[in-house]
Amino acid sequence: MKSQQKTQKFVRYQHPNNNIYYGILDGNEIMQLSSNFNEIVNDELKYDGIILKYNEVKILEPVIPSKIVNFGWTYAAHVKETGGIENLKEPFLFLKPQSSIIPDQAEIILPPRELTNQVELEGEVALIIGKRGKNIKEEDALDYVFGCTIFNDVTARDLTMKDPQFTRGKGFDTFGPLGPCIVKGIDPTNLRIVTTLNGKIVQDANTNQMTFSIPFLISWISKVMTLEPGDVLAMGSPAGSCPMKSGDTVVVEVEHIGKLCNYVK
Repeated sequence: MKSQQKTQKFVRYQHPNNNIYYGILDGNEIMQLSSNFNEIVNDELKYDGIILKYNEVKILEPVIPSKIVNFGWTYAAHVKETGGIENLKEPFLFLKPQSSIIPDQAEIILPPRELTNQVELEGEVALIIGKRGKNIKEEDALDYVFGCTIFNDVTARDLTMKDPQFTRGKGFDTFGPLGPCIVKGIDPTNLRIVTTLNGKIVQDANTNQMTFSIPFLISWISKVMTLEPGDVLAMGSPAGSCPMKSGDTVVVEVEHIGKLCNYVK
């Protein structure tokens, strides 16, 4: 991202009056905007003078994307632990449906056991696209990123191990926790990811350990499909993916962004 003036945290939330807004998060306060997402990515910030406390609102998914693009096996250790393809010459790609997205503090609903009995967490950094792009040059790729957020690529591992493609194992409702905010002005290529399950660290890595560079991945996918503002690009999970059960709490923390917390039911 070219010389951002400063770091800003954007949240999307439901106001006590039931209307939905974007706001800028500063500490525990939200400065409410009347701008929609397209205006925000174009730096058209319209403050309406209302300041709210973070705990006074319901935090929602930070975007409603046209697509959720997921890159798999981007960390060598995760490839080994899941039996993936080592030394990939090209990125491994799959999509998640919009219906999989849930916000911070929401419940991950386990499917019936007759469908899957091995649902695992995968903490990741996700990019939010800020402008339309096709055939993007690698050297320009980060200019198309509006900001970064946190993603949990919840996975039915027993299904991805046997299906020829990942749609079913990745696509259940609630299998895409996203948020809680979008942070503009940070470098996505050097962010620490720490995932805890019931307070125990199960993942600890950095995006600088990825086997494909983030600019390369943005450029590569833009040759396949046009990227639109609000699209989510999930950058893949480091090692430490592990099963979750009902009653568990999973927290994915990414430096400079915050914590994405969800409850398994």
